[in-house]
Amino acid sequence: MAVVYQALHRRVSSLICRLHSTYVRKMRYLNQLKEDDSLCRQAQTSGTFYLFHNLSPFLQKVGKKYLVPQLSAAEMKGILEKFQEAEQWIEKSVLIGCSDEHRPCFALDLGALDKSVIESELQGSFTDLRKALFVLDGKDSPLLALAQSLLRWHDSHQYCSKTGQPTQKNPAGSKRVCHASGVTYYPQMSPVVITLVSNRSQCLLVRQPSFPPGMFTALSGFCDLGENVEEAVRREVAEEVGLEVESLHYSASQHWPFPSSSLMIACHALVGAQRAEISMDTTELEEARWFGMEEIVEGLKRQPSSSKQDDGSFLPWFPPKQAIAHQLIQEWVQQQTA
Repeated sequence: MAVVYQALHRRVSSLICRLHSTYVRKMRYLNQLKEDDSLCRQAQTSGTFYLFHNLSPFLQKVGKKYLVPQLSAAEMKGILEKFQEAEQWIEKSVLIGCSDEHRPCFALDLGALDKSVIESELQGSFTDLRKALFVLDGKDSPLLALAQSLLRWHDSHQYCSKTGQPTQKNPAGSKRVCHASGVTYYPQMSPVVITLVSNRSQCLLVRQPSFPPGMFTALSGFCDLGENVEEAVRREVAEEVGLEVESLHYSASQHWPFPSSSLMIACHALVGAQRAEISMDTTELEEARWFGMEEIVEGLKRQPSSSKQDDGSFLPWFPPKQAIAHQLIQEWVQQQTA
């Protein structure tokens, strides 16, 4: 009987802890906001807002730091009163999270309004998200990435693919509905494998023509229909650099808003040193080469602005800390020094 009582006590205690968990309560509250339209509208009157203009987030520079201001509902109202039809703009916002104290956070794109008026009023600027990721604190980057992806999805899904009729966003922005057909659309992410290839003593990094000068990163590519992660990694490595993967292991995952909304699945892949000659696919890549430990360590220290040399060429530099490619490269360095 004592054993049964102890087991029951542990189960009840575990349940109580879960019910009182800050994380659990926050997730359940967010789900309520997505499902209860009236509750979400009420939350918009007390929540905070991230501002965008044509998908570029609003930043303020304070000293040497760049910050992402969260505007209160009252501050939003004060700005929107300078424009016509202010009330309708709040309805265009999308829910992107909430604080531990259950203060909801929304994102709103004011792309149809005069950018200079807003920037002057708030003493800041709308900045391309790719550039913003290089200067922002890590805690703001995931929310901005989510916000941009969700705002872009709503902008590109205003009509039903079945009927051609307009779709309507729910207040939280978690779905769109075509009332003519009854079809409900939900935001989706595309799975992408991003792989750091190594041959034990070196790792392979690549450039695409669209990259900023000097920037190298890990191989990446969309998963094909029917593929698992392992198959996608092996195929991408074979296609892009002509190498055959001997073994691979998973590292981590990350939502990434470019080019639309992707789930980056990060892996390390090992190829044989005796068969490490690169055969690059020039339709995809501009450059692909092996980097040794010393060059990687120097590249991790280098900023884009300091990579240009006197002769006009660029020293290699790598994606910002917020990008999972940076994490893969750091992990490789740690493995080499372990």
